[in-house]
Amino acid sequence: MSNDKSQHGTSLYLALMIVGVLLSISFGISAIFLERAQTLKDIGYSVLAFYGADTGIEKILLDRTNPVSITETFLSNGASYQVIVTPTGSDGCAAANFCIKSIGKYKETNRAIEISY
Repeated sequence: MSNDKSQHGTSLYLALMIVGVLLSISFGISAIFLERAQTLKDIGYSVLAFYGADTGIEKILLDRTNPVSITETFLSNGASYQVIVTPTGSDGCAAANFCIKSIGKYKETNRAIEISY
């Protein structure tokens, strides 16, 4: 009988240890998944910012004979772009005609495309 009384707390201790280990594992896995979800969201923002910058370049190339800089223009998806046109010979532009830099923005992400022609 004395042997039974000394083992009463062992089951509770073992159960608490198992629950502790399982909680630690699940918190670790959830932290990894939350980090990955944030990375995927940031990649999506980056893609939208890049396509915003691409839209700015395409807009300038429609009238490439006399391109002008475009102030920040917003798109329907929430992205925006700004285009800076630099004539050849100024600000280090070594292109034949113009250097064009388009900066796309979406939320806190910026992406830029620069072309020379």
